[in-house]
Amino acid sequence: MSATYTNTITQRRKAGKVRQQQQQCDLSGEPNERLHFRSRSTNSKATTTAAVVGSSPSPLCCNGALTLLNCCVDVNCHLNAPLRGSVSRHTTPTPTLTATPTPAATPKQASPSPTSDRSRSLSPSPSPTRSRSLSCHKHQHKSSAAAAVAAEEREKSNTVLPPFTVRLSIDLFSWSLFLLAFGTRFYKLATPPNIVFDELHYGKYISMYMRNVFFFDQHPPLGKQLIAGLVSLAGYNGNYTFSRIGEPYSPDMPIFWFRFVPAMCGSLLAPAVYKLLLEAKLSRWSSALGGLLVVLDNSLLTQSRFVLMESMLLLASTLGIACLLRFQRSRLGSLQWLLNGSAAAVFLGAAGTVKYIGFLALGLAFYMLCRHLWQLLYDATLTNRQLWMHAISRLVIFVGIPIAVYVGVFYVHFRTLHRAGPHDSIMTSAFQASLEGGLASITRGQPLAVVHGSQITLRHTHGRTCWLHSHAAVYPVRYPDKRGSSHQQQVTCYSFKDVNNWWLVKRPTKENLVVGDNPDVIRHGDIIQLVHGITSRALNSHDVAAAMTPQCQEVSCYIDYEIKMAGELLWRVEILNRDSEGDSWHAIKSEIRLVHETTGATLKFSGRQLPDWGFNQHEVVADRERGGREDTIWNVEEHRYTQTEDHRERERQLLSAEMIPTKRTRISFWAKLLELQSKMLFQTKSVPSHMYSSMPHEWPLMDKGIAYWLDSESSAQIYLLGNVLIWYTATTGILVYAGLLAFYAARRQRLCFDISEQEWQRFLIAGDTFFVGYLIHYLPYFFVDRTLFLHNYLPAFVFKLLLLSFVADHLDYLLRRFCTGRGVHLVRLYRLMLILWLVGVISIFFKFIPLSYGARKMSTGEVRSLRWKDTWDFVLHKNHLLH
Repeated sequence: MSATYTNTITQRRKAGKVRQQQQQCDLSGEPNERLHFRSRSTNSKATTTAAVVGSSPSPLCCNGALTLLNCCVDVNCHLNAPLRGSVSRHTTPTPTLTATPTPAATPKQASPSPTSDRSRSLSPSPSPTRSRSLSCHKHQHKSSAAAAVAAEEREKSNTVLPPFTVRLSIDLFSWSLFLLAFGTRFYKLATPPNIVFDELHYGKYISMYMRNVFFFDQHPPLGKQLIAGLVSLAGYNGNYTFSRIGEPYSPDMPIFWFRFVPAMCGSLLAPAVYKLLLEAKLSRWSSALGGLLVVLDNSLLTQSRFVLMESMLLLASTLGIACLLRFQRSRLGSLQWLLNGSAAAVFLGAAGTVKYIGFLALGLAFYMLCRHLWQLLYDATLTNRQLWMHAISRLVIFVGIPIAVYVGVFYVHFRTLHRAGPHDSIMTSAFQASLEGGLASITRGQPLAVVHGSQITLRHTHGRTCWLHSHAAVYPVRYPDKRGSSHQQQVTCYSFKDVNNWWLVKRPTKENLVVGDNPDVIRHGDIIQLVHGITSRALNSHDVAAAMTPQCQEVSCYIDYEIKMAGELLWRVEILNRDSEGDSWHAIKSEIRLVHETTGATLKFSGRQLPDWGFNQHEVVADRERGGREDTIWNVEEHRYTQTEDHRERERQLLSAEMIPTKRTRISFWAKLLELQSKMLFQTKSVPSHMYSSMPHEWPLMDKGIAYWLDSESSAQIYLLGNVLIWYTATTGILVYAGLLAFYAARRQRLCFDISEQEWQRFLIAGDTFFVGYLIHYLPYFFVDRTLFLHNYLPAFVFKLLLLSFVADHLDYLLRRFCTGRGVHLVRLYRLMLILWLVGVISIFFKFIPLSYGARKMSTGEVRSLRWKDTWDFVLHKNHLLH
């Protein structure tokens, strides 16, 4: 019996069963209805239709027919597949009226004949039998829906977890990435057992934490606090001296625990990148590719294995942005919304508290929040009150929490570092006096009120640390530019403690300088003279141009040359912080400005350095512009009362006096915090030019690396370089994304939608997060006037790597959408190229891995074979540069 005959018999039997069911339905007053579909294929000659029952009216297909899910056989139909060119047609099972399954149609039975369809569609009105079948269908549909709801409720009741039961879900991609990163970061972590690069500085700071000694660093202290807390548990006492790069650690140094926190953060960075890409709506495979690239980049590996801050910074920034994306998709006021928002704010605040560059990630978060709020304005379902709640809640969370994290870290910092140390001199006298030892040992016990007859040292309060100073040398008669001077005694600002820093405070109307039982206190607005303690000459200024700053007046100690040039020796005391310290002039805390009574000029530190005739000390001038400049503010640091009128005896006392050490004075936490912030942000010294420094335009193509460490017995070394293939491909990915963004934007302005709306929204999320994040972390360095290194580029590089993962995923989408028919081979070719590219990345990673570990001794030839660019200055043994 032929197959055609068998199919015909089967179809007739099933059609008979359907007719019987219709008759039964007609007898009960509930007739049935069959909807017929037709194909776009013109070659179809089928005469039998497939009966399909719909639960709701179906939309029109691209060929004009009705559909439930898949409209037709045409694979190019936009309703039949999520992507054009897809050959798979997945259908969702729908409830049927009977238990009998619908037979699969043969190619000849795919659709009814056009004639029969046309005759049906041209019928003016349904017959009574048809109307009865429609009502029957509705009744059965309601019954089926009710049964489905009941079944769903029963299933939910059966799946309720019993008490004290936990379901564990493990993401194998995430754990695999973590284990790979953990293995590469922790392999021989204590090798080399030497100081590597900036471990020299960070190790000193961590040791000072162990001994509670105050130190000054231009970056916030969170990363150093985390490492210090761990090594303290490991038994480190902070007594090791970090003297130079390459010096061997002592045998009792817990090297592994020193490097544990950066290595763990570097291990967690790979799964964090994977989670961030998932939150940005990338596929799981593309997200895993991003995490794998983190594992396979040599620069991230090197930076994670030593006592450096970048791995902690990158992890906090990545987690913060990932939580932010989840926060923006959460419902306002829900528990998930609160937890994700708080976590994002904590992580972003922590990033800025590890290094100030981390606050750029917080800037990216503000951009994303503002853009999301702008999009919410177009949501007509939101009221004005809800919009205000969105805005205010974001402001509270993403401003209040980071500030609280930042302040809390510095509170721990000041509570821990309460002893004086080698960095005290950069802080003000009041700050130094609050530390145990140091200045407190000198100033404690000295009199508080400055009076007629006080012996004082005047310190420049803000900016450069120096003291008002004079010595017997005089200004030259003429300067190199042919200007003449007063030839008076020089007055300078000296950066070291010296006996020539002492001055005597004198009332103009009094001669006896001995302080009696009733001291004459100097107050705000009083007129005084300042007499140099060693030379006994009074501080003077006049209408003579200063040596290095000719627009200001010269300041000198007056010498009477008997040429009818009288001294102008009167100065008015102005107490600037008298609201908190009162009108009386107090040592340490009172900030004063000395105004020349004759000319109205203010005593000022100009910042200029005098030539050899001034012993290279700093210039002091009198400036008639009395703005709110900090260079005109001074304070008394050391202070004692004059006990004798004899000049020689006073000089002897100045030379030999020593104060009794006692406990420290008090200063508020907020005063300390504000002072330290001003020093960290505005008074940091620039690193001098370095042979391994680089410019921002050299970073994307990795023109220069950094030598971290060199073995003393071979050419084994640690050199900061990234994976060349990843870096160059990621730079290309930036250009590809920018080009596609411009192309799509221009096309959409002309109402040409090349990609689906869902993909366009995904494209915008990647741009707002990764592309803008890259620009925010990269472009500011073009405006930084200090020495820069390749590791400054790593935060921007991570965002560039994230964008590369999206570009790879998006190109795959475009190929699947537009390459139909035989063009499907292009999709396979693209994926094969990705696999080959990944193989190349792995091979380059292992080729350069000796420069990341420094664990294997290398010959000169091996080092030369890794020098792929002439600008890579590898180092050979005995520090000979490789040319």
